[in-house]
Amino acid sequence: MNWKHKDLLDLDILTAEEIKHILKTAAPMKEILARPNKKLPTLRGKSVVMLFYENSTRTRTSFETAAKILGADTSNIAVAQSSVSKGETLLDTAKTLQAMKVDLVVIRHGSSGVAGFLADELSAGVINGGDGQHAHPTQALLDFFTMQERLGELQGKKIVIVGDVLHSRVVRSNVLGLKKLGAEVVLVGPPTLLPSEMNYLGVKTSYDLDKELPGADAVMALRLQLERQQSGLFPSIREYSRLYGLSLERLKQTGKDTIIMHPGPMNRGVEITSDLADSVQSVIEEQVTNGVAVRMALIYLLIGGTGSVVD
Repeated sequence: MNWKHKDLLDLDILTAEEIKHILKTAAPMKEILARPNKKLPTLRGKSVVMLFYENSTRTRTSFETAAKILGADTSNIAVAQSSVSKGETLLDTAKTLQAMKVDLVVIRHGSSGVAGFLADELSAGVINGGDGQHAHPTQALLDFFTMQERLGELQGKKIVIVGDVLHSRVVRSNVLGLKKLGAEVVLVGPPTLLPSEMNYLGVKTSYDLDKELPGADAVMALRLQLERQQSGLFPSIREYSRLYGLSLERLKQTGKDTIIMHPGPMNRGVEITSDLADSVQSVIEEQVTNGVAVRMALIYLLIGGTGSVVD
């Protein structure tokens, strides 16, 4: 398949075939991660810039590792120490990056739509590393890769996502992609964190986790930002954990060898018990490894694309 996209802003613009192509490209990338010598010359001479306006050690390090393994030069713009903190606008930053002739920019920003704005201004490729409550496409893709490794094709599989759906950019990207891949998706959470308008995503919503668990092939717990409780969005951490927390005992209701996922970082004892997080059903560590492989695939497709992946 000839890759035709300059940017990856969300999964709405991708076809099911394109999503599958990314996942297929990620498979040999994961094999490279197991080598003693992981350095490739594939993208030698290419430059990748990490532009993170929000803290995210996991995502930024994953992208940086992926780019370096492929042989690209990487640089981080520390926003707190940069001209941005002195009043430089995003447009000014875009013009600076354009003048630097970079090949790819990975951006994370607290405002929805910023990645799209940057993509319109730059001739370089742009990957959305998370923008506001809008999208997090690479997290969704690594989730699909992880599910596919354990479950096979996702067509017809039941995926339950539980937690703070309202504030999650991970959910929106996951739903867009999982629907294209033919999965059945159920969103579960308390009414204050799962408003009725989430039905616009075209999937089932429910406030009762125990009712939705039977038949689930994968259950993904979302990180609960504990400050939500202080703002009155749910009564207490204990109450939330009782109704929506995942445990080994609760997971028996699925009637399957269900896999457990979490985008991280986890609040152990709140969204998920430690014994479940560390169990054979958990693929949380695999998600981290697969994140590097999937991001290698995306970087390669956006700015490499033609030469051989391996030396």
